[in-house]
Amino acid sequence: MSALLTAELTKIRTLPGAWIALASTVVANTVLGILAATDVVRVATAEGEVAVDQFGTLMLAPAYGFIAITVFAAGTEYRGGQLRVSLAAVPDRTRWFGSKLAVSAAVALVAAIPAVLPGLLVQHIAAGDLASGRTATELLGLLTGYLLLSLVGFGFAFLARGVVTPLAVLFILPVLVSTTLGGLFPQVVKFLPHEATLSLLGRADNPATTLGRPAGLLVLAGWALLFVGTAWALIVRRDT
Repeated sequence: MSALLTAELTKIRTLPGAWIALASTVVANTVLGILAATDVVRVATAEGEVAVDQFGTLMLAPAYGFIAITVFAAGTEYRGGQLRVSLAAVPDRTRWFGSKLAVSAAVALVAAIPAVLPGLLVQHIAAGDLASGRTATELLGLLTGYLLLSLVGFGFAFLARGVVTPLAVLFILPVLVSTTLGGLFPQVVKFLPHEATLSLLGRADNPATTLGRPAGLLVLAGWALLFVGTAWALIVRRDT
């Protein structure tokens, strides 16, 4: 099992897309942290101009680049027949999928720390509340949100048998669906992954689509479980 875990870790470490995703997330979160701390830029909304850190969708946007790490880890198995090679080396599909899931989740959790911490520190240093305990609470929420969104992307990549569709859908969903349908069907929209993540972080843009933090966590965890569980079922029964 250790050799299998090492092999999966090596695969992820050698994916250029994973490193690009991490680097771009670090830069994006740091820039947003600086903008939030200085308040030199404001975002125009239907309710008027708001500070950057009050626009939850914008502050969460880097997460949709970050999930490319796990999307590439799963989706690249369908390039050039790689999946057949992997399953030939490890015929026990459940064992193979479990090792890939474990490594991808661990990498996402560890990578999320440098991805979100610089921007978070900039904001709290500027606000002068670095030692208040709020930083640790927000960090924990961000790590949880990034991990669960990454697992959604991981499972989605297996369902779509590729990389492009999961990244496109998960990016378009909050930009188009949430903003367009949020006012029409808030009771439905608030249970989508994006809104659940914002609720978990306490950064919901629309009160009508807001869940409590515990409810947001449960809904987002449910989405992650649904996508990962479905991906496992398809790997065991369908893929060759």
